[in-house]
Amino acid sequence: MSLTVGRPSVPAQRYADRLGRARVALAANGADALLIGVGSDLVYLTGYVAMPLERLTMLVLPPTGSATLVAPRLEAMAAAISPAGSTDLVEIVPWDETDDAHALVADRLRSRPSRVLVGDKLWAMHVLGLQAAMPGTAFGLATDVLRTLRTRKDADEVALLRAAARAADRVVMAIAHGPLIGRTEADVSQEIADRLRDEGHDFGEFGIVASGPNAASPHHSPADRRIEAGEPVVLDLGGPLGGYKSDTTRTVWLAGPDGSKPPDPEFLRIYDLVKRANEAAEAAVRPGASCAELDGIARRVITDGGYGPQFLHRLGHGIGLETHEEPYLVAGSPDKLAEGTTFSVEPGIYLEGRYGVRIEDIVACGAGGADVLNETTHELMVVTG
Repeated sequence: MSLTVGRPSVPAQRYADRLGRARVALAANGADALLIGVGSDLVYLTGYVAMPLERLTMLVLPPTGSATLVAPRLEAMAAAISPAGSTDLVEIVPWDETDDAHALVADRLRSRPSRVLVGDKLWAMHVLGLQAAMPGTAFGLATDVLRTLRTRKDADEVALLRAAARAADRVVMAIAHGPLIGRTEADVSQEIADRLRDEGHDFGEFGIVASGPNAASPHHSPADRRIEAGEPVVLDLGGPLGGYKSDTTRTVWLAGPDGSKPPDPEFLRIYDLVKRANEAAEAAVRPGASCAELDGIARRVITDGGYGPQFLHRLGHGIGLETHEEPYLVAGSPDKLAEGTTFSVEPGIYLEGRYGVRIEDIVACGAGGADVLNETTHELMVVTG
């Protein structure tokens, strides 16, 4: 049986609501149109997962009037069966190879706009093409309009993130209990990708396997190093499930088949500090809590324990259609949590040349506090390997 059966999904009618709320925010912003190219913003507003081609695909959304999805003719059928296309929320306007697609976008606007907002990941070649097609028009970022809409997830989005998190948990537990010793990091990383797909993910997007001294590098690329007994392994893995991302990290210790190589006292100390930092930050989650405050809570636990400089990165990042999206849990952030905000909590300590520890959960901010989507234990898993 397919693992997609019974999987949560975003109802097609939800896209009408998203487009409507984007129009309201656009009008309040004083801009004349949203111009959204290929990427997560387009998926959020229309459900259309377009191919990232050099040919322009663009949603043209004015505050009033019809919404248009301009697409290369060879992609027009795919655009038409997207949730927004198949329910006539957007008009599909195909263009041919000899057409000027940027001029076509400009022509879909009723008058020469004074200000438009483009997606923040729109290719520079398309930005320049649009600027040439609309001389005198000011350009800004669509983030100004979409940021609040995308950071507050609805119940269907949280359900997808929870399903992705639980699937990733099962992969973590399977990998953690081996076999690991004697295998290369790259080999284990490939197993992670395979298991993520087997657990219902669309694909395995990443699988960090950082053993021994490599565990001190937060974004280590798995390589040909062979995993040994008497060392930790940091497992950081994830990918999309129904388009929504998983991202979880656990650190395990390989004591060897006879258990003769247990963790040393300093490793146990830093593991305990990371665990307490993670749990202190999650306990402080509530609507209105500041992202900077949560980072500070976790950082104080580690700093008071004597390892402040070895906590090398921010506490966490927003997650949804992208693995890293707003808000970011970092010192100086002006952002506050709202009900429905989803993000990672991932403190770490990294001792260069020796080892490192990271514990990462995905959390949804609920009305009463943290809804931790991952269920894998925070206790140190000491395994035979």
